[in-house]
Amino acid sequence: IWQIVTYMFFHGSVLHILFNMLFLWMMGSEIERLWGSREFLKYYLITGCGAGLVNVLVQPRSGIPTIGASGAIFGLIIAFAMAFPNREILLYFLIKIKAKYFAILVGVLELVALFLMPSAPIARFAHLGGLVVGYAYIRRKHLGQPVKRKITEWHQEASVLASKREAERRARQQAEIDRILDKINKQGISALSDGERKFLENQSGKTS
Repeated sequence: IWQIVTYMFFHGSVLHILFNMLFLWMMGSEIERLWGSREFLKYYLITGCGAGLVNVLVQPRSGIPTIGASGAIFGLIIAFAMAFPNREILLYFLIKIKAKYFAILVGVLELVALFLMPSAPIARFAHLGGLVVGYAYIRRKHLGQPVKRKITEWHQEASVLASKREAERRARQQAEIDRILDKINKQGISALSDGERKFLENQSGKTS
């Protein structure tokens, strides 16, 4: 019975553990800071055990060993997507994609691979189980509400920061307008450079 826990700590190759630990570092560190170490560890073990249990229930007679932390990692993917839905991540280190779309993408790809490559030695049901168990756990009120509250706080902080930056931008524009007008008063409009003329023209067409 203990194999439902210990299977998570075995891997089939260096690349297998490398990619799992990369996601654990990238997404797990953010979730741990958000929830705290105790809640994070509990979530990681629950999704990992749940993923293994789903795989056993769906494929009780499978002769392929199920090893690796991928089920728990897929749980972290859905947790990250729910906590930071619009956070951009680099797919294959090249393509920017929002976390919520990334979670949907990996789920769809696992389903497609399940039907197209049913005999592949990969525990697809463990991956999908990690997503489902993670989503169900986060939807619980005691965890879902703090996540929503934290996201609301971040949105408010972002709004305040955006307002501050806009005020600073307007102040810089007004200072530049004052400088140019002062130059016109002292040297005449013919002393303006092309850039200064264009700046005044652009500002004259805007309303505050």
